[in-house]
Amino acid sequence: MGRVRTMVASMGGQVLDAAFPPVCLGCNEAVSTPDGLCPSCWRQLIPISRPFCPVLGLPFASAMGEGALSVQAIANPPPFDRARSAVAYTDLARKLISKMKYSDRPEIGLFCARMMVSAGHELLGPDVVLVPVPLHRSRQRERRYNQSAELARAVGRLAKCELHTDLIVRHKRTIQQVGLNASQRARNVDGAFRVDPMRLDRLGARRVVLVDDVLTTGATVSAAAKALKRAGVSHVDVLSFARVVFDTDMTV
Repeated sequence: MGRVRTMVASMGGQVLDAAFPPVCLGCNEAVSTPDGLCPSCWRQLIPISRPFCPVLGLPFASAMGEGALSVQAIANPPPFDRARSAVAYTDLARKLISKMKYSDRPEIGLFCARMMVSAGHELLGPDVVLVPVPLHRSRQRERRYNQSAELARAVGRLAKCELHTDLIVRHKRTIQQVGLNASQRARNVDGAFRVDPMRLDRLGARRVVLVDDVLTTGATVSAAAKALKRAGVSHVDVLSFARVVFDTDMTV
């Protein structure tokens, strides 16, 4: 009987593939397996791998030695402990995030989450609580979708980590960060987040990993991390799908 079910499921999958052949998540060209990229789009993704700054996760051009920090981490230490990102914020990364955000493409979120779990494996574990960077409630109503929450949900399923979407609240409505420089971004989100103390008490001494789609200057996750640290969280890490590596990529 089990063999028959397997055969029927296989035939059903073949029928679906014939009716709706899998396409590349980036360019919609036909591919052999679903929920992936074609070779051309794969080449356009730039994974962030070692050597990189152990604090900010910024890639180094060459090995700098054990424990070496980036200039940015030394000059302006962040309030979070570590940040990791899967890929550099290239045109393709921007396109994938935009499709996930505005085109109702949950399979893209799962693809991004797989890469995030691989890139952030050292941050994840059974004692970790995943907390997506929240939208203000009015913006949540406008968008009806928080891509950071969807990414966190997918990462949680893959890495078997607990998810808390309501631990931190964005109580201050801020203007869009697009087009702002680093200092303007920091001022814009300063004091924008508040932690729910009762929910935090129930978590106990747990590590928190903030999840976001793109890390630009780090202003938003820094403001969220400050709120968590002030509330008593001892360890806050950051995990994103993409991060800006070059100054020319600031149009986020």
